[in-house]
Amino acid sequence: MNMFRIAFRFTFLSMLLFGVLYPLAMTETARLIAPDSAKGRPVYRDGTLVGFKNIGQLFTGPDYFWGRPSAAGYNAAASGGSNLSASNPEFADEVENRVDSLLKYHPGLTRQAIPPDLLTASASGLDPHISLEAALIQTPRIARNRGVKEEDLETLVRDHEEGPLLGIFGPGGLVNVLELNLALDEFSKKAGPESRISSQPEADGSGSY
Repeated sequence: MNMFRIAFRFTFLSMLLFGVLYPLAMTETARLIAPDSAKGRPVYRDGTLVGFKNIGQLFTGPDYFWGRPSAAGYNAAASGGSNLSASNPEFADEVENRVDSLLKYHPGLTRQAIPPDLLTASASGLDPHISLEAALIQTPRIARNRGVKEEDLETLVRDHEEGPLLGIFGPGGLVNVLELNLALDEFSKKAGPESRISSQPEADGSGSY
């Protein structure tokens, strides 16, 4: 009986310590050290919340950069991957639909040139970044819809490329989609005649914040 009580107390204390107290302590520490990061790093434009730097969101308009697919519908409360294996027919159908959509809106793009991060969801479903390559292949579509030069958009993308944290941690060659789209709006407002070309929008879509 004494062994049972000891085991029960140990289990209860472990759950209390590592399941409640430790997470609370880490959360409060994060709020004190980096309050914005603990909240997902909110981004404001003209005093209005438009998104979070650390949380991906949906962009569907043809005149915006599109982010990585989300199995969670970009819902932070339902963060998670699809859990479908590569051999699952449902997974294959999802990827094929994404391929078809990208080829439809990007004439001249080949299946082999599509970066994997535009076809598969991340483990969290909330990845706010895409690869540099994934952003660059979208510049022709956005240039046509915004009536600006493709090379100017390529420069904008490269200017927003992020390297590894502190130069050594994590991958480089990433672009934050929300920040890039905000910069894209600013670029379009300021673009002079030398950056403009005549164009017609391809389709209706939602790219609002």
